[in-house]
Amino acid sequence: MPEIAVHTYDAQLAVGDPEPLPDEVALDGFDDCQFTLCSTDVAWPHEPAVVDYYATEGRSWRLRLSRDGARAARLGAPAASEDLDPDTAHTSARGTASDLVLFFYGRIQLDSPKLELDGDRRVFDQLIAWDPSA
Repeated sequence: MPEIAVHTYDAQLAVGDPEPLPDEVALDGFDDCQFTLCSTDVAWPHEPAVVDYYATEGRSWRLRLSRDGARAARLGAPAASEDLDPDTAHTSARGTASDLVLFFYGRIQLDSPKLELDGDRRVFDQLIAWDPSA
């Protein structure tokens, strides 16, 4: 459960310098975020987009956004991503798994030096603002 790790981070932040989420907790947590929280059949209200996320620990994910909703997939090593799928991402974020989870939960902002963003940042703005339950 990434929420518990994020709440622990928040508590640590309140009293000083927080520790990053443990690698395996963060990797599993981001996986959970993509497949449980992001995946939906609700139509993406913008132009179709592809978002890639790369954890420096070696895992990567692709989120496809379209009229069919949001579909997550785990990719191989970042260098092999293009070999597995010929689509190219409109945008991507690279960082530690901890930083990706904290970004997903709004603890790290788009302009954080902890994240390396590439491509069309508007897609991230749209994704952050999107509420498929509305």
